[in-house]
Amino acid sequence: MRNIQSMGIVLVVSLLGVWIFNLLHLPVPWLLGPLFFVLISQFFIKTHLYWPSSFRNIGLIVIGISVGQSFQFHFFENMGRLIGIMLSMNVMIALFSLLLAYGLVKAGHISLKTAMTCTVPGGLSQIVAFAEEEKEIDLAVVTYFHVVRVITIVLGIPLLLHAHAAGGGKGADFSLSSFAELVLLLVVAAGSVWVGKKLKIPVPYFLSPLLLVIGMQILSFETPEVPGGLLHIAQLMMGAYIGQLLTPKMLVLGKRIVLLGVATTILLMLFTIGQGWILMKMMGYSLATSILGTAAGGLDQMSLLASAIGADVTIVTIFQMFRILFVFIIVLPLLKAFCRHIDERDTGRI
Repeated sequence: MRNIQSMGIVLVVSLLGVWIFNLLHLPVPWLLGPLFFVLISQFFIKTHLYWPSSFRNIGLIVIGISVGQSFQFHFFENMGRLIGIMLSMNVMIALFSLLLAYGLVKAGHISLKTAMTCTVPGGLSQIVAFAEEEKEIDLAVVTYFHVVRVITIVLGIPLLLHAHAAGGGKGADFSLSSFAELVLLLVVAAGSVWVGKKLKIPVPYFLSPLLLVIGMQILSFETPEVPGGLLHIAQLMMGAYIGQLLTPKMLVLGKRIVLLGVATTILLMLFTIGQGWILMKMMGYSLATSILGTAAGGLDQMSLLASAIGADVTIVTIFQMFRILFVFIIVLPLLKAFCRHIDERDTGRI
């Protein structure tokens, strides 16, 4: 009963955020309004705010379908050159993350293992899971750094790009004739998540429906377009969930750590914005597409923002998917090997 009341409070706060963001003509009101207002309200409302991850997952399925329907296959004609560009940019951001980690060790007086895990530009849930498996990594600090990164990037980049946004699609109008088809598509997409989990696909609630819809398009299956109202609900579900990630308890880590978390996030965001500007000049993409493609945010959030503000969803999604694969295949195994080396050195085995 208490959780239901808490969810009701989050819903009211989220709708208030949507209304204020719409009133002020701020970008992506159905995502950023709930995110910002739920985030701020936690510091004033004494009741614990609860928003289940299952709501976020439902929103991800809807958004995955929508992004999959926006995919343009002509992008792959230039893939050879783009792989080189994406690889070089990810190597650059990995090296920059190492510099940030070194700065954290010196300024924050934390272990090198914790510092490196704090600055890896990977997915929030995957990095936190990695930190849980390793010894002598401060999980609270790692969680705080990555939560701050996600929230700052998801809030900051749309506001920065507001003047450059072309305005995203509103989604299809609701139609009773396509309702049954839409429900069937949602059920099949939810089933694809189970397959994605079995195959260990990153971000399965988003990527599995996306790949399903792309596959259906390749096979010439018609899919009903997601209604604008349903997309708004999905964005609210995601925004409210992200907003309640940064809890007041995290700020008891100490003033130095709290400030360093914000500082490293801003430096990382500025670095990726610089990469976006270079990408825009090299490839002729729009500023919004380039910055969202290189941003160190989540695949799901950046693809959603691309769709919402009128950037090229295909380019942003491919760049973000490549970054996730780069982190999973190269960065995390190297980080794991480094952590094992540190453990062996500390126990006197080498």
